[in-house]
Amino acid sequence: MKLWMLGNRLTTEMYERERFIEEADKYGIDFNLVFADEIDLIVSRDDRKSIRYRNDIVSLPDSILARTGSGTGYFNLSVLRQFERLNVPTLPNSAAIEASKDKMYANQILAQAGLPIPKTMLTRFPCNTELVEKQVGFPCVIKVVTGSHGAGVYLCETPKQFEDLSELISSLDFKNSMIVQEYIKESEGRDLRVIVIGGRVVGAMQRKSTDGSFKANISRGGQGEAYDVDDQMELLAIQTAKVLGLDIAGVDLLFHSDGYRICEANSSPGFKGFEKALSINVPEKIFDYVKLRIPSLIHR
Repeated sequence: MKLWMLGNRLTTEMYERERFIEEADKYGIDFNLVFADEIDLIVSRDDRKSIRYRNDIVSLPDSILARTGSGTGYFNLSVLRQFERLNVPTLPNSAAIEASKDKMYANQILAQAGLPIPKTMLTRFPCNTELVEKQVGFPCVIKVVTGSHGAGVYLCETPKQFEDLSELISSLDFKNSMIVQEYIKESEGRDLRVIVIGGRVVGAMQRKSTDGSFKANISRGGQGEAYDVDDQMELLAIQTAKVLGLDIAGVDLLFHSDGYRICEANSSPGFKGFEKALSINVPEKIFDYVKLRIPSLIHR
């Protein structure tokens, strides 16, 4: 099987890169890590030659593993769409990645599906603090529209803090919109990362802040530990991945007094802390799914 992994030089962690290469070798997979800036697209009727890799025409892979996540820009999406036009399966596909990386759009999809999310509001500058207080309340969480690893996420405890932070964000880029979200007190400093592959939960990890922050991301110093998967957690994670169209997803859940709330879903979840906490081989699970998804590749 010839498998390409489309990565992002800035956001694809070295640990993940090395783990995929290591496991691909064990599987006997012809694996290649590629980046969008190594690819040129020529759109014409001669489709099979419309992709150049490092300036050369090369045989197309059997499948593309997309690991660009929230850092997926226009060019990355264009590359994935071109492979899809050539009937090369991309996992996840471009539409699912685009939906999940836009936090507001993802919440709209989840809400339409009747899934539990924190109350969410999209606001623009100048922000109406009174409306935010009435509709969402304080404390509240401010998020940029795209982002990962806890970047661009802030806690505002009072209207004054909200106004000051809004002014700062506006001064940096007045065109930006931002998301205001209900603060879930029960989940302060902790959350759950559930990895879903091919519609199945492979495990869950509780992340805890170690520095007093309300954010618990492992990449920001949080600690991870194995967490037992219950029925509600499993159902929510699977439904979240399904409605967003994600074959592979890291679903983040917040603790709530009546169960859980869906925080977000990542199309290329990091798994260094996950593997350490659960002793689960994530690349192996992904490669198993790729072979099941594309049965014709099993005996190649």
